[in-house]
Amino acid sequence: YKLRKDEVTARGEEWHKQIEETVKKLHQELDDMQKEHEAVLQKQKEKFEEMVWKVNKINGKTRKLQKSKNVTEMQSFVPVIQKQESLSEVSQYSFPILYEYKIDEYLENKLKENELSGRIISEIPTVTSVIDTGFPADAKNKNRLCDMAVTDDNKVWMGGAIKELKLFDLQGHLHHTIRITTNGWYLCMYNKQVVYNDGIDNTVRMISDTDTVVTMFTTGDWDPYGVTSAASGDLLVCLLTDDQSKVVRYSSTGTVLQEIQYGSQCQPLYKQAVYITENVNGDIIVTDWKKNAVIAVDRLGIFRYSYSGKDTKFDVCSVATDSVGHVIVTDFKGDKIHMLDRDGRFLRYIIPEGGIKDPRSVCILGHGEMMVGECLTGIAKRIKYLEE
Repeated sequence: YKLRKDEVTARGEEWHKQIEETVKKLHQELDDMQKEHEAVLQKQKEKFEEMVWKVNKINGKTRKLQKSKNVTEMQSFVPVIQKQESLSEVSQYSFPILYEYKIDEYLENKLKENELSGRIISEIPTVTSVIDTGFPADAKNKNRLCDMAVTDDNKVWMGGAIKELKLFDLQGHLHHTIRITTNGWYLCMYNKQVVYNDGIDNTVRMISDTDTVVTMFTTGDWDPYGVTSAASGDLLVCLLTDDQSKVVRYSSTGTVLQEIQYGSQCQPLYKQAVYITENVNGDIIVTDWKKNAVIAVDRLGIFRYSYSGKDTKFDVCSVATDSVGHVIVTDFKGDKIHMLDRDGRFLRYIIPEGGIKDPRSVCILGHGEMMVGECLTGIAKRIKYLEE
């Protein structure tokens, strides 16, 4: 107990130190900003005072001319008035925003992570079933299985390097096949229907109850990549054009509700946002293939964290989140899955018995299970990673 108390004391001192350093840094930033703004405003004040002096001088002159009724001199004085500068607007400044984070909220989140609603992380995750999707390999990269989406009744839509979407149950039985006009690269469920992105004509499409393909909206000159449904009832789509990448929130009719592209210093957040998910706390999380990183922003689009792997062999692919807020990331060349907490901190690797080869797509099934797709074999493995 003495050792544990010492640990708590040390952690408390560490937090106090971090708080003091942060407060000191914010004070310095505010002081520097205040000096800069005061200098600019003082310069503007002097300019305005000079202009007021000139205007008063002109007013005195015009009053004299009015009394003299000297028309010729009046006419010659008009251009002098017209040449006077107009007042420019006073500079407007934005101040730094301070974000509140309650200690009890932090502790509550930590308890949730530790307890996992009565479940613990399996030491050796087990593969409970295997599905051979039967997708053929494409000629370029030998890709087969690219993305998956879980239905409400625990079936899984799968898409790959062929113009078909397939619906499997968790035991691997094929229930349905839908022909589409593009490869099934990126999928999600929306209002109980499967949605996919068509990069050929930059559209987002849905399969209706009658197996009809319905175009929901187009993304203009931007190529659509990963797509996910948000808790708000909107769709979040990764878009790419030339060397720019962004995340856009769309309504079901295609109205742009939010664009996320730049950070607080106006620098691009993404280089190539590919897969996307929304966490239970509202974070919008993408995998960026050019940055080789997981990038998270909050619901307002403000940067939260970036994760680039625990070692140098990290090869980010896709991302999903579970009901507790864990972030599950597939590591394509590393042949493993990374588990992070909701703040982007590494928790552990998930490597099932028998291993996983070239994992690309991942989705959460519930009941402590996930489905992970091996891109090059076309096999999907159902993995139990939490235990009662």
